[in-house]
Amino acid sequence: MTVTSHTEDLLALRHSEIPRGVSLAHPVIAARAEGVKVWDVEGREYHDWVGGIGVLNVGHNHPAVVAAVQAQLANFSHTCFQVTAYEGYLRLAQRLNARFPGGVNAKTLFLTTGAEATENAIKIARAYTNRPAVISFTHSFHGRTLMGMTLTGKKAYYAQNFGPFAPDVYHAPFPYEYRGTSVQAAVVGLHELFRTTVDPSRVAAIILEPVLGEGGFLPAPAEFLRALRQVCDEHGIVFIADEIQSGVGRTGDFWAIEASGVQPDLLTFAKSIGGGLPISGVTGRAEIMDAPTVGGLGGTYAGNPLACAAGLAVLDLFEDSTLLEHARQVGERLRAGFEALAQDCPRIGDVRGQGPMIALEFVRDRDTREPDPETATRVVEEARARGLLLLKAGMYASVIRVLVPLTVTEEELDEGLARLRAAVLAATA
Repeated sequence: MTVTSHTEDLLALRHSEIPRGVSLAHPVIAARAEGVKVWDVEGREYHDWVGGIGVLNVGHNHPAVVAAVQAQLANFSHTCFQVTAYEGYLRLAQRLNARFPGGVNAKTLFLTTGAEATENAIKIARAYTNRPAVISFTHSFHGRTLMGMTLTGKKAYYAQNFGPFAPDVYHAPFPYEYRGTSVQAAVVGLHELFRTTVDPSRVAAIILEPVLGEGGFLPAPAEFLRALRQVCDEHGIVFIADEIQSGVGRTGDFWAIEASGVQPDLLTFAKSIGGGLPISGVTGRAEIMDAPTVGGLGGTYAGNPLACAAGLAVLDLFEDSTLLEHARQVGERLRAGFEALAQDCPRIGDVRGQGPMIALEFVRDRDTREPDPETATRVVEEARARGLLLLKAGMYASVIRVLVPLTVTEEELDEGLARLRAAVLAATA
């Protein structure tokens, strides 16, 4: 008689009951999690360097988040904010408005998913400018809805044959120095787009991730962000910073764009603001946020009371900047470890990122810089065998990105780095 494990049974159930379009990075069935660690149904322990794809900057099941959600649950779990308001939504908006870059008068709208935040930021920009067109960038990712897929500049996997897509969306080059696109070339490309494809007088918004997420953890250089800000000011275009993956401390600043000194007009967020609960939103200049009239914004679950309570607890954890300082130290240790590993592994072509939002790009040859997705896949598999969960990214799926919880201890970080080193050396032997 063949004896199967609980994991095998559940993976078989997944195969039979869940559509194939829902991917699975690891054949692991989680049973519980705490901090940086996850245990599967067989009791195996993993160091989680994926963090729910950037959702768990404060770690799994942070006690403060759990307590806040439990306290709110004892009162009520849902009313719909458009029906009866509640204090958690109001207080969370107030605190995020105070954190909006530049110190201007801001307002916040809450939603449920990052894609919803993207959609609503575009709606708000179009309402404010009374223009139709939107510009995003190559290598970008902005969600899986119709507008999100259209904006996304990484069509493989996400767009498939799901079109036709939303009209009046255009893509400009994102600066990718390692692969030959300089800041100057990217700026020239944007102006060429204006001359050949869409007049800037028709453009409502430019949307950009300050650090590309799915695109491979490419930080937008400050010079490029300043150039975009100048273009937007010159032509009356709304500048949207997509901080869905890069925000809430991920880069060592609360918002990634803060390091550049550039102020966006609107900022989208999601993922780690909820500490594991689904919440997203748009924060921006009050006069822009007020452009849609009554009834134009909202959502049944938008700003759910439990998620707002979690968001307030997350902000409390960042209140005294201690966590941000620790995040910067995590980033420094990761970069040092990655650069040392790159010296020993010629398949690592590039180490890049901003603070602890950092990645390794694998190549077949450092001279040709040909992407090496197969090695990246082997690294993920070897790491999992050693109890470390990783995730790939990048246009060619040749990048290993790190989204380890910022609450990771020095000892846990050193252990994770040791497991990663062993995995990379085994995968490239």
